[in-house]
Formats: sequence, C-alpha cells, structure tokens
Amino acid sequence: MIDCEHLKKMISGAFPCEEVAVESDGRHYEAVIVSSGFAGKSRVSRQQMVNAVLKPYFDSGELHALSMKTLTPAELDALRG
Repeated sequence: MIDCEHLKKMISGAFPCEEVAVESDGRHYEAVIVSSGFAGKSRVSRQQMVNAVLKPYFDSGELHALSMKTLTPAELDALRG
C-alpha cells in the first residue's frame, strides 16, 4: 500500500501546486489538487497530468483507485465563497 504523504510529495514535486490533500481508506484514494498549472486545461487534461506522474504506481498495482478533484486557485476560491 502506498502512503498518502508519499502521493502528496509525488504530485507536488511534478508540477507547481498551491495545495495537495490526499486521503485513503487503505485501498481507494481521494485527492484534491490545486495548481495554477491547471489554468486553461480541461478536467480530463488535468487528470491526465496527475495520472502520468503516478503511472508507475498504477502499472505496478500499488495504486488501485484514485478519485481526484483538480482545481485552479481561482476555482478553489470560488468554491469557498
């Protein structure tokens, strides 16, 4: 099983992130990733960026399922009101 803190470091080390939060129930993972690098990109493109970073873990089976929200800082601000 992969550690949530390790996933956070992998994601935040791959591209500039203002915020990364990862939670897990031991098998499935949920991530909220806030990055100005997502600006102008579709939701699919954003997820592909993250999946590319984590591909070795998916390929090895160490990471089975990852649900993610990918937001720009402005989108996060709008959600928070």
